[in-house]
Amino acid sequence: MIGARINEALGRDRIAVDNSLTPLALSRTRIFATNAKLLFFLFLLTLPLVNPWVRGDGVGYYAYLRSALIDHDLRFENDYLAGNESFVLSKVDAQGHLLPELYTRTGYVGNHFTVGPAILWAPVMVPVHWAVLLANGFGANVAADGHSRPYILAMALTTACYGFLSLLLAFQIARKYFGEHWAFLATLGIWLASSLPVYMYFNPSWSHALSAFAVTLFLWYWDRTQLRRTTGQWVLLGLIAGLMGNVYYPNIILLIFPGIEFIYLLRKDRAESEQDRTPLPRLVLNCVLFGAVLIVSLLPTLITRQIIYGNPFETGYPGLRTWNWTSPVLLQVLFSADHGMFSWTPILMLAAIGVLLVGRRNMLLGMGSVLTLLAFYFFIASYPDWDGLSSFGNRFFVSLTPIFVLGLTALLSWFANWIGKESRAGFLAAFVLLLFSVWNMGFIFQWGTHMVPARGKISWSNMARNQFVTVPAKLTRSLDNYLFHRKDMMRHIEQEDIEQQQQYGIPKD
Repeated sequence: MIGARINEALGRDRIAVDNSLTPLALSRTRIFATNAKLLFFLFLLTLPLVNPWVRGDGVGYYAYLRSALIDHDLRFENDYLAGNESFVLSKVDAQGHLLPELYTRTGYVGNHFTVGPAILWAPVMVPVHWAVLLANGFGANVAADGHSRPYILAMALTTACYGFLSLLLAFQIARKYFGEHWAFLATLGIWLASSLPVYMYFNPSWSHALSAFAVTLFLWYWDRTQLRRTTGQWVLLGLIAGLMGNVYYPNIILLIFPGIEFIYLLRKDRAESEQDRTPLPRLVLNCVLFGAVLIVSLLPTLITRQIIYGNPFETGYPGLRTWNWTSPVLLQVLFSADHGMFSWTPILMLAAIGVLLVGRRNMLLGMGSVLTLLAFYFFIASYPDWDGLSSFGNRFFVSLTPIFVLGLTALLSWFANWIGKESRAGFLAAFVLLLFSVWNMGFIFQWGTHMVPARGKISWSNMARNQFVTVPAKLTRSLDNYLFHRKDMMRHIEQEDIEQQQQYGIPKD
């Protein structure tokens, strides 16, 4: 029966829990500590890449925090007018006033971006604001307006830290079911060869790295407590689920995981003893509490929607009825030259294949990962702006970072078993992942410097030629400019972006 099969699949993990103090477990703990320290050291090395700027979509995300913290309201006129030039140009008239159509029926400037990133930034940004006020009290002359460098730098570093935490938690999930070595390599691979670094470092005011963290935290805690969750843990899971939805609406798809767990517990093999069963009334109560806490934790979204749009369920995005539910662009999302997920970040193809193997180690985790990936894929393929407009790769899928880490780990573990010699498999895997990472870094460089269009389709022949000819010639100088003359470089990139929009008539983000 399905219950017996799942119990068997979960057996290995239960043994690990029951024997957590065995020499093997202690050895694994020490190895994890070593690998975690190495990941942290590598993260510290990447911190100079953090780009403290608010641009494009980030203007909308950051506005929730800045306006509430500094102006104590949700009036976004100041935030929009202070945005980057390409953002402002699409929102003002010839006199420099915000366009009338930007205002909603409540008299507020519309802001369809989510409030969740502001929630995650707030624990750092509030003390930074206090510190600026305190420093000004002692004679410092720092603008306490939310736009000055202390605020923007703190926001960017906070995003990078959340992005790293998503990787660390994903690594911890993967190593629980597969070899430590493969989990470590997979974490590095997704870190360096996916779209994540663009939104972790280059565009930190966007939501995607923060979304990856919220999703990973949810999946980590769900996995940590699955099938033995107490009432208090169900409540905490509901809080995390709400955070996940506040940060990025499609993340609610991850509720598939507790959903299939609930179904399994309802259909649990009746051969188990009465003592091992979860009483049905308690299970239903826990799920009701989970749902109630989820709704309560979504109040930041519901309240801000009510204030701005006059309806707690109005998002500001195109209505669901206008989506392409009956004609989703299934192939384009994956393979299009216009930000296809697999064509731009091919390592995710390997990770997606590997997701099919996760169920061999944990049936619920594997089933949930497959169903979530498929549902998310269909959801994005049905979205009118499925390409993400100005996007590196298909940025929407950054939310599924932990599932990709888990899938790539599973594939590497299978590959090692197939090769039959772990050392050889490890060398081959590391070499392939290095190639993916180098290719991705070159591609990111092309996209960030507009060697390929930031929006719309690219020419694969031009892109490939650039990778081997232009990127090596320009990379060193551009990296120097990025590290030591970044403001001028960003101004130049912004101007190029404006010229591309004007030349091709590309719609605003």
